[in-house]
Amino acid sequence: MTTQVIVLNGGSSSGKSGISRCLQAILPDPWLALSVDTLVDAMPASMQASDAGIDFAPDGQVTVGPEFRTLDAAWAEGIAAMVRVGARVIVDDVFLGGAASQQRWQKALTGLDVLWVGVKCDSAVAAGREIARGDRIGGMAASQAEVVHEGVVYDLVVDTTHTESLVCAQNIATWVRC
Repeated sequence: MTTQVIVLNGGSSSGKSGISRCLQAILPDPWLALSVDTLVDAMPASMQASDAGIDFAPDGQVTVGPEFRTLDAAWAEGIAAMVRVGARVIVDDVFLGGAASQQRWQKALTGLDVLWVGVKCDSAVAAGREIARGDRIGGMAASQAEVVHEGVVYDLVVDTTHTESLVCAQNIATWVRC
């Protein structure tokens, strides 16, 4: 079967977005790149810094409430629907719930050919990237570096600590069935 979805899971500033852009450049067919950041940015301001929505604590911890979970589930189902009508999609996500987050995606993507990719990065390196980005709360990278991978099963793991996004993308591309 042809790969229809590539799910990239990793902590904040681990390199998922860079890998996603490189995959779009090197894969032979057009692929949409959709990130959890897009979902968060699309939410009304009232859901940010809300117990019901998503809250980013000063130390970088992220908590999500029931309204976020509802929209997140709808987002996953919407992505699956796009794939079912012919789009190929790269999902850039942060599995704050570890295995439970993967199970949510597995349910939404049932029947589709999915490549599961873990994007790892040493927490100190990711923290440095976080500072350089300037658009993240300090501490997110360190708090997420390991927890997002707990109990998650991957087809492939890449490590961006010392490997450029393009090389990681090329490695992933060799696993994509066209």
